[in-house]
Amino acid sequence: MVTRRTFLGGLVGAAIAPAVLRAGQVGEPEFLKERLTSGSLPPMAERIPVRPRIVNLKEMGLEPGAYGGTVRTIIGSQRDIRFMTIYGYARLVGYNKHLQFQPDILAGFQSEDDTVFTFTLREGHKWSDGQPFTADDFRYWWEDVILNDKLTPGGGALELRPHGSLPRFEMLDPLTVRYSWEKPNPMFLPTLAGPQPLVIFGPGHYLKQFHKKFQPDQAKMDELMKTYRVKKWQDLHIKMARSYRPENPNLPTLDPWRNTTPLPSEQFVFERNPFFHRIDENGRQLPYLDRFILNVSSSSIIAAKAGAGEADLQVTGIDFNDYTFLKEAEKRFPVKVNLWKLARGSRITLLPNLNCADEVWRGLFRDVRLRRALSLAIDRHEINMVAFYGLGTPSADTVLPDSPLFKQEYADAFVKFDPDEANRLLDELGLTKRDDDGIRLLPDGRRAEITVETAGESNLDTDVLELVHDHWANIGLALYTRTSQRDVFRNRAMSGSIMMSIWYGLDNGVPTADMSPSGLAPTLDDQLQWPLWGMHYLSAGQEGVAPDLPEAAEMVDLLSQWGSTAKFEERQVIWHKMLSLYTQQVFSIGLINSTLQPILRAAKLQNLPEKALYGFDPTSYLGVYMPDAFWYKEA
Repeated sequence: MVTRRTFLGGLVGAAIAPAVLRAGQVGEPEFLKERLTSGSLPPMAERIPVRPRIVNLKEMGLEPGAYGGTVRTIIGSQRDIRFMTIYGYARLVGYNKHLQFQPDILAGFQSEDDTVFTFTLREGHKWSDGQPFTADDFRYWWEDVILNDKLTPGGGALELRPHGSLPRFEMLDPLTVRYSWEKPNPMFLPTLAGPQPLVIFGPGHYLKQFHKKFQPDQAKMDELMKTYRVKKWQDLHIKMARSYRPENPNLPTLDPWRNTTPLPSEQFVFERNPFFHRIDENGRQLPYLDRFILNVSSSSIIAAKAGAGEADLQVTGIDFNDYTFLKEAEKRFPVKVNLWKLARGSRITLLPNLNCADEVWRGLFRDVRLRRALSLAIDRHEINMVAFYGLGTPSADTVLPDSPLFKQEYADAFVKFDPDEANRLLDELGLTKRDDDGIRLLPDGRRAEITVETAGESNLDTDVLELVHDHWANIGLALYTRTSQRDVFRNRAMSGSIMMSIWYGLDNGVPTADMSPSGLAPTLDDQLQWPLWGMHYLSAGQEGVAPDLPEAAEMVDLLSQWGSTAKFEERQVIWHKMLSLYTQQVFSIGLINSTLQPILRAAKLQNLPEKALYGFDPTSYLGVYMPDAFWYKEA
């Protein structure tokens, strides 16, 4: 029996809104007045879709707002302009604040057993340059980007070919497209709704000038390649089409704000997209805010700058240990600081590299007894009290109680402070000899010295490592810390140079069974506990090495099973098997979760929740809370 799930979005009463707009009952943003007066921009009724997405803010417990205003925020590097793509959270299919799927850019969609997906677009929807957004933008991306071996040499994203083959693509009419697989692809919708969404469409009308198939003038192509400093046409197209990190100001977008600043720059200005597809219940077009200004600064002083009044909204680059300082800023500046719950599996996690180049340590790290001993030797209560004032929860790296998949046994796995059991496990491993300082000796006679590496982006990590240093010294292990920049840190991990790292835990600590459990298995090359195994999966076996630890290989197999079923109950069973195996094997050593994240905002900035879940996936930081509905309320 085929199970069909049909979702319609923003359609109730949608035909009323344009009539209201044509009657002149809703004003235009002052920001657009000059363009409207000159005639270079059409009136709102002609800019928005025939049936826009109507966001009923009152029903959401929010307050309909007014146009205008600029928000300043601080980023740590130019590449962090990607935060605007995450915050803007315009998705074909997105999550609401309850983490349920809803159409957004799409007018609606239908899923048949997660094998056939039919997407319906909004009539009259336009790109930020005013050109029509239609099914042809999906066709262009499919036929001329994904199926072009110069632009997509690997055969397409794994989410498009979970069982090895790409789907069948059909353009049914100018507003309808369909993707069909032979087997279920439950990863498709969650990936479209994610913080870094799967790209399956693009503004073909703009991008064709950079595509060899559509650019007949070779001299023009050569000129473009010279201008943008690339040697191949495909590199030019890739550079000009990049939407997740919107470095090309000329690239049309469907996001609420568009970048207006070319690289390089120390300040990036994002301005309202006058063709954005959402309106509030009063017919007022979103976003309310005119402009975001992103100022580039050193990551180490973002908190100091935010606390000195240089930000109107700051959520990244600040941490819990900045809370007291930021709270003090409320006395000096018109700002408010709230605390949201971090939605990761653990705020601080130690990740033994099971692919490390040191043969002796690699063998030890792959023995579950060592990983369990390292976890049992840590006094999480002390860490919680010292670093988090007792406000966090000692836990393994696993899902939070906010997730329907939570079980206490996962959270409790090998987290009880038990140095005696840790010592017993190390003795059982054969690490019985010690030097004069009480440090155990490895089988080859070296001291058991573990270097934990960090990207150096948080003093909190350093403070915690000082405590862990003492905990592990009590069981005869010496801990040393090494700090390097994030890019160097990642490269060292993938080369096997890193023995162990400190980082966040699972990206998604609040999953449902319909969300992919890929974070529990070796699937990405930036998973610091097994980067080479992750690279092997990510490259479909072309790079890295296949997992040769049975339990890690089992995780990949379970993930494959999850991706082959369309039944919710079966996905749930698989999730629990993976969560149990992950925590029992202690593939990552979680310390504290349910910690709190400071959120600084201008006091007059409205519609931000007082309390909420904060994380990269699935909440897209601020994304699911709709920053396009934030607005300034004047006193």
